[in-house]
Amino acid sequence: MNGASREALVAAREALDALTDNTSVDAGKLAGELAAVTALLHREVSLRRVLTDPAQAGEAKAELAGRLLAGQVGGETVDLVSGMVRSRWSTSRDLVDGAEELANIADLTAAQKSGTLDDVEDELFRFGRIVSSSPELRSALTDKSATAKAKGELLGSLLGGKANPVTERLVVRLVTQPRGRSLEAGLESLSKLAAARRDRMVAVVTSAVPLTDQQKQRLGAVLAKLYGREMHLNLDVDPAVLGGISVRVGDEVIDGTIAERLDEATRRLAG
Repeated sequence: MNGASREALVAAREALDALTDNTSVDAGKLAGELAAVTALLHREVSLRRVLTDPAQAGEAKAELAGRLLAGQVGGETVDLVSGMVRSRWSTSRDLVDGAEELANIADLTAAQKSGTLDDVEDELFRFGRIVSSSPELRSALTDKSATAKAKGELLGSLLGGKANPVTERLVVRLVTQPRGRSLEAGLESLSKLAAARRDRMVAVVTSAVPLTDQQKQRLGAVLAKLYGREMHLNLDVDPAVLGGISVRVGDEVIDGTIAERLDEATRRLAG
């Protein structure tokens, strides 16, 4: 997001954080209601255009949102959405993206409150790895001709009772309501949001064999010192790397695998 939308989203996040700091607020319920608002705004193009029309007074847009949502969602959700439409958004789609992000943050906050945020982070990463290794599964989950119900049932068979409920909700929403994004991009975005709940960065670590607890702690400490922030490690085992480890933080790759060194030696010989 750019300009006005970025500022509006920051304000919305702060409002959500202030709300969910209250222990009496059910963050999971709030997430579900915000997801329903996201679906409504995505479906009703004319409505979201009215709610982001810069020619309309912010208070008038907030009152309209309140009338539409009253009785459909809780008062906390009405207040959040009303606050969002009071702000200025660069495009109407940005409002939908913002509502969706708040829904995801609310679910992640629920996991954080229950002490299971680490589990959710790990499960999102593992699910992404499963999808990337199974073209058939990816095809089924991204098939535009398949109904949302069918995709939801497939995910239920894969994740139901095996993954944290927050993980399942996040993945089901992403798959059944992709809104033009790739599955991979959506999972990466969720992973970054999860890490941000504790002001952490995410490092994808690939090694030939599983790392020991001591190795993980040492690597995490080194990366935290290097990047100046706490680091969450998503661990992947790939015998093809032969030895050493490969670390990806965002777009930056630190490759110390034997396979990479062999490839480099081969390139030098060929050159």
